[in-house]
Amino acid sequence: MRPPPALSFLLYTNMATVNQNLSEHDASHLPNISQHHFSIVTAEWNREITQPLLEGAINTLLKHGAQQKFIRSKWVPGSYELTLGAQWEASRSKVDAVICLGCVIQGETPHFDYICQSVAQGIKDVALKYNKPVIFGVLTTLDQQQAQERAGGKHGNKGDEAALTAIKMLGFDEQ
Repeated sequence: MRPPPALSFLLYTNMATVNQNLSEHDASHLPNISQHHFSIVTAEWNREITQPLLEGAINTLLKHGAQQKFIRSKWVPGSYELTLGAQWEASRSKVDAVICLGCVIQGETPHFDYICQSVAQGIKDVALKYNKPVIFGVLTTLDQQQAQERAGGKHGNKGDEAALTAIKMLGFDEQ
């Protein structure tokens, strides 16, 4: 018997990072981001996970040349609210890229599926609406341990990966 599509996606996603550290990456060929403006929208829910994601994203942006004064950080109540927060930030003319950070941990009800699907769709829609990078840095894990492993644990920090994705997308036209 096959698992439901949402669970299949999660199993694939988690299997894809089993032997990877999300913070390890090739930093060669990155664009100059010293004049780019970034907005990071982070969910307050599961803050013990999202705070390290935010710190990882900021550290990665700074490490690769972003200026602190061009990094804006905003909090929203939960992952579901990331989409509207991202839309508000993407609508700002000075913002070049938006990074969305959150954590949804599976529980006993289908709430997890609805939230994950809505957030993924919403973030994609914002990116297409504003024609700028809006990065999905939302952990969708089966338990707290998996979340911790991806927020600075043995699999690195998904915040690092999200920031690096934003940087690479800003260099897309330079390729």
